[in-house]
Amino acid sequence: MTDSGAANPIPESPRPGPPTLIATDVDGTLIDDENRVSKRTVAVLENAIAEGVEFVLATGRPPRWIGEIAEQLHDSSARVRYAVCANGAIVYDVEHDRVLSAATLQPETLEKLVERVYREIPDCGIAAERAGRSAYDAATPPFVATSGYRHAWLNPDHVEVGDDEVFAEPAVKILVRQPEMRSDAMAARLREAVAGLAEITFSTDNGLIELSVPDTHKASGLRALIRDAGLVGTSTVAFGDMPNDVEMLTWAHHGVAMSHGHPAALAAADEITVGNNDHGVARVLERWFG
Repeated sequence: MTDSGAANPIPESPRPGPPTLIATDVDGTLIDDENRVSKRTVAVLENAIAEGVEFVLATGRPPRWIGEIAEQLHDSSARVRYAVCANGAIVYDVEHDRVLSAATLQPETLEKLVERVYREIPDCGIAAERAGRSAYDAATPPFVATSGYRHAWLNPDHVEVGDDEVFAEPAVKILVRQPEMRSDAMAARLREAVAGLAEITFSTDNGLIELSVPDTHKASGLRALIRDAGLVGTSTVAFGDMPNDVEMLTWAHHGVAMSHGHPAALAAADEITVGNNDHGVARVLERWFG
């Protein structure tokens, strides 16, 4: 659901200085509901990069799902060099298809988490996202799920395994799926049970939450990327729309939420722009790079 910027334009916030780094969520933020980066957005990103600004994707997506976004920008000067994936757990070099770092939950922790998840949400399905050396590392099955896992997307790419195999190898995150519940209700039910063992977040309201290493989120992933890749992060602008964007929005020098966003994202932001179908990211960036 998106608000129309034409009918009800949102007033601009006081204009901060131009950013040296742009970090943006993908789904519901950078791309429209047809999974496309608009020409208007590409144009302003090209202008920003021409002025030496770094452009980074910060998403819940795994590295293997970055290609469909990067390919849309490949023939422009707005090429994607880096992405922070899996809600900050993976720092990914897109240009060279290399996983630079991964924050992983170890098997003993995963086993405890699975036990507690089943205790609190007994009818759920569980899956694990793993990180290889690249987006398409054939040696590491990237997504394994129990037989009770009902995929939240139309293009499932998981391997079905037994419950014990879900926690047999390190994972960057555990996904808990219960379509009959809201994601915020699931998170509330699990928060105390997994305290100290995992970070809880979600990027959709349709009964899917994600558990990762404590204090792992998009902000921590961006900090790691800036440090390890030597990027200039003296002035950052970040865009997002869901609870998994909150830490990034508060960390950035200027956090911008999409108008259709979750209340947690709206509360965390310094500014609210129009929706992803109305070029919300572009409208903000055009102040400096239009």
